[in-house]
Amino acid sequence: MVQTDTTTWQGVTQKELGQAARNHGMQLEGLRYDVTPIGMHYLVIHWDIPAADETTWSVEVDGLVDRPLSLSMDDIRARPAVTRPVTMECAGNGRALMPPRAESQPWLLEAVGNAEWTGTPLPPILEDAGLRPDAMELIFTGADHGIQGEVEQDYRWGFSLADIVKDDVLLAYGLNGHPLPPQHGFPIRLLVPDWYGMCSVKWLRRITAVAEPFDGFQVSAYQRRQEPDGPGERVTRKAVRALMMPPGFSDFPARQRFVDAGMQELIGRAWSGWGHIDRVEVSVDGGATWSDAELGPKPESPSSWRSWSLDWDARPGERELLVRATDEAGNTQPTDAPWNYGGFMNNMPQRVSAVVR
Repeated sequence: MVQTDTTTWQGVTQKELGQAARNHGMQLEGLRYDVTPIGMHYLVIHWDIPAADETTWSVEVDGLVDRPLSLSMDDIRARPAVTRPVTMECAGNGRALMPPRAESQPWLLEAVGNAEWTGTPLPPILEDAGLRPDAMELIFTGADHGIQGEVEQDYRWGFSLADIVKDDVLLAYGLNGHPLPPQHGFPIRLLVPDWYGMCSVKWLRRITAVAEPFDGFQVSAYQRRQEPDGPGERVTRKAVRALMMPPGFSDFPARQRFVDAGMQELIGRAWSGWGHIDRVEVSVDGGATWSDAELGPKPESPSSWRSWSLDWDARPGERELLVRATDEAGNTQPTDAPWNYGGFMNNMPQRVSAVVR
């Protein structure tokens, strides 16, 4: 059943409206583009956008290293540069479709974007710094500072060396051929392609090698828990997901879809943090039956989304369309995603209601 009564099931608060006014999702029309325009790419800012002067900005590499580094932006740009297409998604994407939920950014399905990120790979920097044998994890610290959960803190995220010392991990300073905008981490940010977006620390200031697992606030907060303070499972890689661009046209403000009868082409994108997309299925009868969509070319990188399309013989009446994906690791979107307190990793199939005229 499609939930539509926002006054009775979502309970959006004034605090959440304040977050929604600062942050934004990608309009689903953006699914028509291979590369999401910068202004359409989803955005989350936890606290304030820091003031940043790239002429004085530096990234420190310290902790358990033989040769601590202080890298200016000129130093970083002088290193080998690569550009990679990466689909970035918020771990809370779909949170508002998983009631009851914790008070947070009230995402529906729009917290995603696929951009071309330019930067320099992380591993050679670590080689220059000389990681010591007792280093176990890296902590990445951003310049954004605030209070969350009654804890005053800099934004930080920690990774094991096995998870982060990879050639596709970048210190990124460019987005779609332009310098990073302030809201996306200018002048430099971490980019971890297959993990959810909260791991890609913005306004990067410091990389610290440590000998013990990092248990900072953000890592602790991004856990799938059944109780607010209970044990949880850490949120890491993106779950498999497909989205369709809603067909036809909408009304305002409810955005109910209206479609003319006859042949219609349904299009969309699919992605996963576990490899390439191998299959996309679409249902035009509320999930009673499913048909395989035609997949677009396999992208060079499994970290970039894949296009799909399906010809639909739209017949008059009220219809509910669904889409789901399967990745090369065999992960398929579940009919019902397990509930968790934070509303994380809700990758149930998208549902689109349409009136065919």
